[in-house]
Amino acid sequence: MMRMVDLIELKKNNQVLTKEQIHFIIEEYCNQRIPDYQMSALLMAICFNGLTKQETALLTDEMIHSGEVIDLSAIEGIKVDKHSTGGVGDKTSLVLGPMVAACGVKVAKMSGRGLGHTGGTLDKLESIPGMNINISKEDFIKQVNEIGIAIIGQSTNLVPADQKMYALRDVTATVDCIPLIASSIMSKKLASGSDTILLDVKYGKGAFMRTKEEAKKLAYTMIEIGQHLGKDTRAAISDMNQPLGNAIGNSLEVIEAINTLKGKGPKDLLDLCLETGSHMLVQAKRCQNEIEALQLLKQVIADGSALNKLKKMVNYQHGDVDIIDNPKLFKQAKIILPVKVNKEGYIKDLEAKTLGMISMKLGGGRLTKEDTIDHSAGIILNKKIGDYCNSEDILAYLYTDKEIDQELIEEFYNAYQIVDFFVEKPTLIDEILV
Repeated sequence: MMRMVDLIELKKNNQVLTKEQIHFIIEEYCNQRIPDYQMSALLMAICFNGLTKQETALLTDEMIHSGEVIDLSAIEGIKVDKHSTGGVGDKTSLVLGPMVAACGVKVAKMSGRGLGHTGGTLDKLESIPGMNINISKEDFIKQVNEIGIAIIGQSTNLVPADQKMYALRDVTATVDCIPLIASSIMSKKLASGSDTILLDVKYGKGAFMRTKEEAKKLAYTMIEIGQHLGKDTRAAISDMNQPLGNAIGNSLEVIEAINTLKGKGPKDLLDLCLETGSHMLVQAKRCQNEIEALQLLKQVIADGSALNKLKKMVNYQHGDVDIIDNPKLFKQAKIILPVKVNKEGYIKDLEAKTLGMISMKLGGGRLTKEDTIDHSAGIILNKKIGDYCNSEDILAYLYTDKEIDQELIEEFYNAYQIVDFFVEKPTLIDEILV
């Protein structure tokens, strides 16, 4: 008879767990026959001793099958998905999804909400009046078949094992363990039913992975899981030492996404979407190589079909389509405060996480799942790393309905490091791993 205490002992002594043992752990834990204190002990043992490639893949597979597995076979063609490990100002799904769909590739995406300093795709979409992100599986499939794209909320029964385990990891200092992060992300992606996955693994001060080396290790672990389970999985390694684009905050980021689809968005956001999108088109076998794919993506922006695809998605999900053509229809913040430069010179560093936290304090994020978000709150950056600041320049604009105190302004200034020597603008994407 298998006992959890014996399996904890095995992992404590750095032994390899079998398929049967991992199945027992996940099944018994989900059925509440293994208590939280024993699962916590196992998670800590995994943090100390790690998991083999085989163990990580087996754990992911068991987590996938702990709940509902979405069958998207009724959707014609290859279904692609993209997942970002999260960062400040990351609105790529709102740009990349319509671009890829406009190229004739099916985008069937299930997203999550934001907590803390990173905003979730669903929160951004819900800043569009009327937008419904809770549609049935049948309507989801119908929508993707008819217009090529849908972005909706995750099913509550998707990977319940991860939901239970993540809640434990959050309170037992076992979050930052690469095999556990990888199995958590990949179980949700693989249970969502797409044929290919493009991962955007971010590193830096505004990301979960602090260094490029950590990001690459996580990326390779997730690629190996995808390959083990028969899915074409690739990963972009991208810099998150500063926010992506200029907008931080829900409706502000949607407006920036709209402008990017019009060809008028920030260069870093557009470049990231073009590079990752080109790999998604190759994965979907829509294009033979990344050069051909890049040309096609640029074309759908130039001819307006990418923007039109966003409109169709918003319309199908009962959102106000007029807002896409006239972003002034978004709820407007009562206060828009310009923050002037307090020191001349080049911006050397920009604390993305700090700016994300400031946006949250302005009303643009939540500390708990129950908190209400002010969709109009956030920050528009005028200056980023490598830019020169004159004394009369505006660093940024703060958007909020709340009173802004001097302490918050000082916190904002402290997020910037300004120096008196030239600073090059950073490279956003370091490499694509396949």
